[in-house]
Amino acid sequence: MTVTAGALEEIAGNRCFDGWQRRYRHYSATLRCAMVFAVYLPPQAESGKVPALYWLSGLTCSDENFVQKAGAQRLAAELGVAIVAPDTSPRGAQVPGDPEGAWDFGHGAGFYLNATQQPWAENYRMHDYVVWELPALIEELLPIDARRGISGHSMGGHGALICALRNPGRYRSLSALAPISHALDSPWGQKAFARYLGEDRASWKEWDACELIARGGERLPLLVDQGAADGFLVAQLQPEKLRQACAAAGHPLRLRVHPAYDHSYFFIASFIDDHLRHHALALLAP
Repeated sequence: MTVTAGALEEIAGNRCFDGWQRRYRHYSATLRCAMVFAVYLPPQAESGKVPALYWLSGLTCSDENFVQKAGAQRLAAELGVAIVAPDTSPRGAQVPGDPEGAWDFGHGAGFYLNATQQPWAENYRMHDYVVWELPALIEELLPIDARRGISGHSMGGHGALICALRNPGRYRSLSALAPISHALDSPWGQKAFARYLGEDRASWKEWDACELIARGGERLPLLVDQGAADGFLVAQLQPEKLRQACAAAGHPLRLRVHPAYDHSYFFIASFIDDHLRHHALALLAP
């Protein structure tokens, strides 16, 4: 099926808490492929434009995981905040994936950066897609305005952090659940950075949350939740390094570590309401 540039094709729509959970396909000039994203439009969007929380999902996920598992629509409807959930990478037979078919690189693992190395540089520009192309399309064609917040989980938490930290003034609010806090020191991040960005580790710092926090700049209050029973806690996520970076830079951080919670969507569903309220305070402020 051919998808026209600049157009949205609705591929699913479900009434939900008096709003609409919708799914759209469009052609991305940034990623050079067709992309699918999900958006929850609260009932307030039927009478005017509303702000949006952009949710970035983690490794192996698509746009569907969050909207089907997190249970965020009820409170989003009450608050009057849209939720936009893009995919986690470019897709399609023409888009190169992991050479060995691994799950932690390539398809479903775009790491929300702009690749510089071939063959991935042609398609893997998820940072520019999430920060620039997708909001421009949505704000033109849907009842959503330029009041933006950003959040995510795991690789998506890393994505939320770097998208906000690299683009002061672009977002009003920021949070993350179990983010990859220091990607250049994480096995997942090291694999992705080496392939997408090359072996020059100095270039990796441009896409690492702790390194960006250390530079100062805009200091959006940051809410982070982490499960203490998360199997990826020590090697991959490293929240203490995020705590140390924020303390050193004077960046406001509320880091909550919850006993017995793991990395799953049961964890996300347990705390997503707190994140929605955190974003609504900024998004709905006069």
